[in-house]
Amino acid sequence: MYDKVKATALFIKENVKTKPTIGIVCGSGLANIANIINVNEVLDYSDIPNFPISTVKGHKSKLIFGTIGSKQVVAMQGRFHYYEGYTMQEVTFPIRVMKELGVEHLILTNAAGGMNPAFNIGDIMIIEDHINLMPNPLLGKNEDRFGLRFPSMNKAYDKELIKLAKEIGKENNIELHQGVYLGNTGPSFETPAEYRFYHMIGADCVGMSTVPEVIVAVHSGIKAFAMSLVSNVFNDQVRAECTHQEVIDAGIRAEGKMMLLVEKLIKKIS
Repeated sequence: MYDKVKATALFIKENVKTKPTIGIVCGSGLANIANIINVNEVLDYSDIPNFPISTVKGHKSKLIFGTIGSKQVVAMQGRFHYYEGYTMQEVTFPIRVMKELGVEHLILTNAAGGMNPAFNIGDIMIIEDHINLMPNPLLGKNEDRFGLRFPSMNKAYDKELIKLAKEIGKENNIELHQGVYLGNTGPSFETPAEYRFYHMIGADCVGMSTVPEVIVAVHSGIKAFAMSLVSNVFNDQVRAECTHQEVIDAGIRAEGKMMLLVEKLIKKIS
């Protein structure tokens, strides 16, 4: 894995001039977040050595390099999921590559099911903690050149970035919730009993991504920040069915708010 990461990073360095310090991972229906970037270079995943290809509708499979304000960034238009059949090492491979490219801060977005009674479709939740019900991407022999064998997840989501995001929300009249994201494998949506159980054990939103990437970011020494778009809700009053198209549609409706938050957060990162 270490050799593959080095080889992929070398290929990228030879083909792009941008030297990113901030990485962005875009979730379902939110791929247009990349529109806030002054684009310098674009690489198709299929052209990058060792890169998987996203198979999910709404994920464009492009790696975009450019600037937001004075910051040089790299953005994934399309992420990889365990439910696509990839290993956890493949799912998180781009985060390893970002670290090798010089990324120090990682911003992730996702679409998630809301279980907190206070949440409505289209709300945005800042992730302050997570519950992991997926295989841990650090299973297996540890590569010490990547990070510690037993990294602490006590502060997986950077407190300073959360503080900045809350300030931006307040300044721009965007209501932001904070809560716990539960990551499971998917691809089936949850049963009513599972929704009730997940909320009972402390989760406010549930989804099929983000957690593996954050674990690897922490393992790599990258500061992580993540937001969930509430694309459907489940509570005692609402037991609506959900389709992936509805997730994408919710993302399209709310992407303006997400794009503004991501753009202003990146500009404020010191």
